[in-house]
Amino acid sequence: MAAGKTALAASGRTRPVIRQGQKIRVLVVDDSVVMRRLIKHALEQDPVLEVVGTAADGAIALQRIPQVNPDVVTLDVEMPVMDGLDTLRYIRQQYPNLCVIMFSTLTERGASTTLDALLLGANDYVTKPSNEGSLDRSMARLQQELVPKIHQFFDVEDRVAAPAPAPVPAILKPASVRQPGLRRPRSIVAIGVSTGGPTALGEIMKLFPKDFSLPILIVQHMPPLFTQLLAERLQTRCQLPVAEAKEGVLVEPGKVLIAPGNYHMRLAKKGLNVHVTLDQAPPENSCRPAVDVMFRSVSDVYGAATIGIVLTGMGYDGLRGAEQLKANGAYIIAQDRESSTVWGMPGAVAEAGLADAVVSLNSVVPEILRQVH
Repeated sequence: MAAGKTALAASGRTRPVIRQGQKIRVLVVDDSVVMRRLIKHALEQDPVLEVVGTAADGAIALQRIPQVNPDVVTLDVEMPVMDGLDTLRYIRQQYPNLCVIMFSTLTERGASTTLDALLLGANDYVTKPSNEGSLDRSMARLQQELVPKIHQFFDVEDRVAAPAPAPVPAILKPASVRQPGLRRPRSIVAIGVSTGGPTALGEIMKLFPKDFSLPILIVQHMPPLFTQLLAERLQTRCQLPVAEAKEGVLVEPGKVLIAPGNYHMRLAKKGLNVHVTLDQAPPENSCRPAVDVMFRSVSDVYGAATIGIVLTGMGYDGLRGAEQLKANGAYIIAQDRESSTVWGMPGAVAEAGLADAVVSLNSVVPEILRQVH
């Protein structure tokens, strides 16, 4: 790490402070000369970012790390000589505090490898620009997506030079607050998560007992292909059936449904049955699927019988939906700062006074079970 900066844990629990006059040092690793130049140019438009080196494969990157002392490595998934996964494994062994952001293609192979990387400890990922039509548009998309994903892992002291974070919208306190200790019957669990989500979900899903009787709905901010593969990965770790949600699928006890990438997930009730509806309405909080959309719909159908959970993630998606859930009598759990990769989404809910419980990641499922039983 660059001198004078706080160490960054691989989990993201400690955010380094970039003091006035310092920059976030980035090493760009990609086998494409065009992509290296594009990423470098996109990053250097930001006054707080500095590209201190580039590498064409993982082996060269590992030689460069002690030479250029980066704070962040952007790591291509598919490279010759030493690919992204092998490079990441070595980085996590030798440089556990180094922030790594994977670069992936929107292909099944790229998505699969990226999910493996996230489960191995990569901090986040970005999909490579494709079919943008021009280098200018490709660079603009990189600036919109990659730059904020780097900034989320750092506290920039020089706020004049750094872009201001998006403001958290004002939020009304719930009209009614439950009496302490009052228990209500629970019928569904709704989970919203973003940055650090695959790892967090992998940890909590294995803790649900095989006889858990409530349906579980999950919104994870991910593009198509990624959500399907995430469901498959989680199925290997979970005793409950896990699937990517399809239009019209029933919401059933003991089954886990993940919102598909690029679709909002809502619920509709017909008689005694509740089923999923999917749509491509405009993104909310720049997200589709959005946690707020799912939370509002669950609140409309299940109301006070809901357990709403907000896990690690950048931004404040889930805040408005949690407000509605709370006002309708739902029980809200937020992940704590210490165990979150990024305490944006759960932090917004906790700081708005909406969380009934703020707990570590490994305490989320025990808290759910306590509410159910």
